[in-house]
Amino acid sequence: MFDTLANLVPRDNDLPLRAWRLEVWSRVLDGSIYDVLTYQFHEEKNGAGEYIPVRERRPSVRTGLIRTVVDDSISLLFSEGHFPSVECKNEDTKAALDAVTKDAKLNLAMIDAATRGSVGSVAIAVRFLSKRVFLQVMATTYLTPVWSAEAPDTLDRVGERRKVDGKTLVAAGYDVKDDATQYWFEREWTAIAETWFVPRKVADKAAARTVDEARSNNHGLGFVPIVWVKNLPGGDDIDGEPTFGVEPINTTVEADYLLSQAGRGLKYSADPTLLIKETAATDDGQPMVRSAANAIVVGEKGDAKMLEINGTASEAVLEYVGRLREFALERMHGNRSNADKLSAAQSGRALELMHQALIWLADKLRASYGEGALLDIYRMIVRGSAKFPLTINGQEFGKLADNEPVTLSWPAWFPPTADDRQTLATALATLIKVGSLSRETAVRIIASDYDITDVQAEMALIDAERKQLIAELPTEQTKITSNA
Repeated sequence: MFDTLANLVPRDNDLPLRAWRLEVWSRVLDGSIYDVLTYQFHEEKNGAGEYIPVRERRPSVRTGLIRTVVDDSISLLFSEGHFPSVECKNEDTKAALDAVTKDAKLNLAMIDAATRGSVGSVAIAVRFLSKRVFLQVMATTYLTPVWSAEAPDTLDRVGERRKVDGKTLVAAGYDVKDDATQYWFEREWTAIAETWFVPRKVADKAAARTVDEARSNNHGLGFVPIVWVKNLPGGDDIDGEPTFGVEPINTTVEADYLLSQAGRGLKYSADPTLLIKETAATDDGQPMVRSAANAIVVGEKGDAKMLEINGTASEAVLEYVGRLREFALERMHGNRSNADKLSAAQSGRALELMHQALIWLADKLRASYGEGALLDIYRMIVRGSAKFPLTINGQEFGKLADNEPVTLSWPAWFPPTADDRQTLATALATLIKVGSLSRETAVRIIASDYDITDVQAEMALIDAERKQLIAELPTEQTKITSNA
């Protein structure tokens, strides 16, 4: 069924095949894949009185299972409680990156990027304006990357090419006719400039490409300020594998139509069809009104029945749909745990085991969007500060030092319970006491659980409070504490 729907999505032969493929995946993600069908599910006949097959109608029930799995996996990536902290030995660089993270709302940008990129790929543009950093998440349907021959993991340039009509260009400030005439809109990003081109009419095949000097700019960064993210391993040099595949989509479409049919059957059950075997003796030619106050009178050999549907079929459909849901979630590594079966509060480890399949999916996405894209963004910010010194919330950071590597520290998948924290505290205290772990490392371990953003500042506070406590103790007690 999915192939039937996909083939109904218009394809532009002037664009590469991947543009059509990404358009189809995007429609699946936002639920608009059914918009290619003309009729609503309740429309059983067309204007000519002809029966409309179910496959040509839009289902009235949408499970939205694909988007649910995507949103759940991304919540384990970049939600407020799961966003990684940046680590760097250079404290000034770390402070600047922490400030940029909050000022640029980096967690929201990464959530947007991971959502759009679930269809295969996404591009994140890094812009330096007014001594600040801005991020622009772009769908890659009309973008084409070109990789460096000497460094295949480094972008040489990125081109954008799409069709727009005159009305769209007029709204964007272009001096063209305000009509439906189609134009090519083109841009290109390189290591030295962002180049815009004057829109050309699609019908004018011989028109030369002309640079739009007014809109183009030379950033001179020395690198293409775009991070290209491939969603999951697989795919090709441009796009990775989507978070969902053809099998879960087919299963979801099947469930949507089954639930729509089940809903249709329930409506018929609530309003059963009247069958009169012989014309009623009191038939006066008026329409029969079915109600408790209106009796049906038939002839001596007549009969009247109500055609009803029992609930057995509906229960069978719901059970079948439940199995389909399990199959689809298993294929996509979604969350199959049932909250109704939880009898008591669970520890963080127990919750991890319950959501193991979803964690496996989120763990793979961490490699693409965390260790890959997010770190590349931080490195671009550090390199870009050499040309565009940063000032965040009135604090001048200037040029950032790029001689220390930047890494990410990820929090636990699920917040620990009080018992979990007590167990961890006991273990850390024992390791510190026997000399197997430093106090600073222990603070780093618990930093995400206790919202400690600056480990060095926390260590300074601990040392200051320790010294004050020792100073307030009696002399003999001070000697014992100091020796300890």
